[in-house]
Amino acid sequence: MKKTVLKNYAKLIAKTGVNVKSGQDVIIRAELDQPEFVAYVAEECYRAGARNVRVEWSHQPVSRLNAIYQSEDTLAEVAPWQEEKLRDQSLSLPAVIYLESADPDGMNGVDAHKVSSASMRRFPKIKPYRDAMENKYQWCIAAVAGKNWAKKVFPKEKNAQAAEEKLWEAILRCSRAEGNPIGNWNEHNKNLSERCRILNGLHLKKLFYRSSNGTDLTVGLMPEGVFAGGGETTLSGRYFNPNIPSEEVFTTPRRGLAEGVVYSTKPLSYQGQLIENFHLRFADGKVTEAAAEKGEEVLKKMLAMDEGASYLGECALVPFDSPINESGLLFYNTLFDENASCHLALGRGFSMCVKGYENYSDEKIKELGVNDSMIHVDFMIGARDLSIEGETEDGARVPIFVNGNWAI
Repeated sequence: MKKTVLKNYAKLIAKTGVNVKSGQDVIIRAELDQPEFVAYVAEECYRAGARNVRVEWSHQPVSRLNAIYQSEDTLAEVAPWQEEKLRDQSLSLPAVIYLESADPDGMNGVDAHKVSSASMRRFPKIKPYRDAMENKYQWCIAAVAGKNWAKKVFPKEKNAQAAEEKLWEAILRCSRAEGNPIGNWNEHNKNLSERCRILNGLHLKKLFYRSSNGTDLTVGLMPEGVFAGGGETTLSGRYFNPNIPSEEVFTTPRRGLAEGVVYSTKPLSYQGQLIENFHLRFADGKVTEAAAEKGEEVLKKMLAMDEGASYLGECALVPFDSPINESGLLFYNTLFDENASCHLALGRGFSMCVKGYENYSDEKIKELGVNDSMIHVDFMIGARDLSIEGETEDGARVPIFVNGNWAI
């Protein structure tokens, strides 16, 4: 891939993604796949005014070895230096960039029970710092063409370099990073903002999902809930884009108000393992039945991570004719696959999807119906024939999606 193209993409991540403030620190979290691109991003952050850019490297093969050979007690540890690091981050509020490139199958063979149990034990130590940072800092998840990931997406390419080049092309095209990336995103954000304005004007209290694959689900919404999409704004007023790409308009449903069954339409990559062809049945908002053709054990461990893991935290609306879906590719990566079509998320909801959330305590946010959990896992449900109807406060039915695409 040409350096000029990659540098423009790096600029998009630094300026439109996290929108670095002058004098702000930046953390870049990345695998070892593309050190040159990481350097491009770091340079663009400095050009945008960053005071200090720190790269935190990881290597999935080593992470896999840790998961296999370390005891659960060791995996569950939060060392004093790690806690101090979290404390410092919650006070200094650096911008954080996550560059995804991991192998979708890279954690195969790992004991899902041990990893999940360790995560559950770590979470209470991490949660106070996560909560202290929520809605106060900029973050952005974007993708890098990892070699093993490229082989998974393009298995017919015998040459690893050719597969990697194809994945770069797909990432850039689906991320609207060709030509004038920043200009593309300015226009895209305007369009998503207009969708949010229309939906919020309807004052919806329910969403009804129907598809010929068996999906028949009703989800209740909060009276105080709002739809969001594209860029977000921190409590201090800094605008940023947390996901590149992003095609969704989303809201947080009301905990306890979900009834029916929903079928996945794309595989879910969770902790480096694939869950395929699964369905979930809800009653009183909670998953009461879960089955999968592949990865069922991982799915059930995920649902048991904590009390809120089996409740919904997000309803996201994405047209079936989105650029990602039109690419015809299955990315085996949630960042992309969730933006191919409509999805739901299990676990933690978004406080910023409550109107006036900045004026409420955490307890009040929960009382209004925002689910809390250590996880937030998106899974895809969009289909060519998916219909979504909304019910307004006065009981009227409004078509939101017809045949997988916007009807409003």
